[in-house]
Amino acid sequence: MSPEKRQPSHGEGREALLEATVRVGARKGLRGLTFRAVAEEAGLNNSLIAHHFGTRDRLLAAALEWTVDRAMAAADLSEYATDATAFREALVRNVLSQPDIEIFQFEMVMEATRRPELQDAVRELYSRYVAALAAGRVALGAQDDPGLNLAMFAALDGLTLQYFAKAITAEQLAEAVQALGVAVGSPSPSHS
Repeated sequence: MSPEKRQPSHGEGREALLEATVRVGARKGLRGLTFRAVAEEAGLNNSLIAHHFGTRDRLLAAALEWTVDRAMAAADLSEYATDATAFREALVRNVLSQPDIEIFQFEMVMEATRRPELQDAVRELYSRYVAALAAGRVALGAQDDPGLNLAMFAALDGLTLQYFAKAITAEQLAEAVQALGVAVGSPSPSHS
């Protein structure tokens, strides 16, 4: 499965390495994530990793940021801003469609519990996700409530983890997200 090594353009090589890092991390965990494994997955020379990122920790932090950017871009839920049910359904579809991204992020969260140098990157991950959830709730007409936003994201995060651990099914995930929305109340769009 090892494709011939090629010489990509600057941005293309960096992008390929980030995508490969996520796939390898999701499949093998961070302990199985080596420069060699990433380079083989990307079909590139492993010297490009050092060139673009320098260290494994910088590669991991860049890959984590890359996953958040991809998840946010894929989860443009603005078109559902006036329909709470459609918003929740789109959110579940987004989670289910990007398993490598979600699993890599969970790997990074767990690694940050052992390696404080990764904690800033993980804090940024959660900060961006909670901010996006808060913006979605405000667009649906809810009051901005930082504590509730954090609690709701924690519930969504836990449900996603349970789904990827195969503790719940996709149907149970969708039902739980729907129930969470009902429990916190579905705001009607504001008309101010």
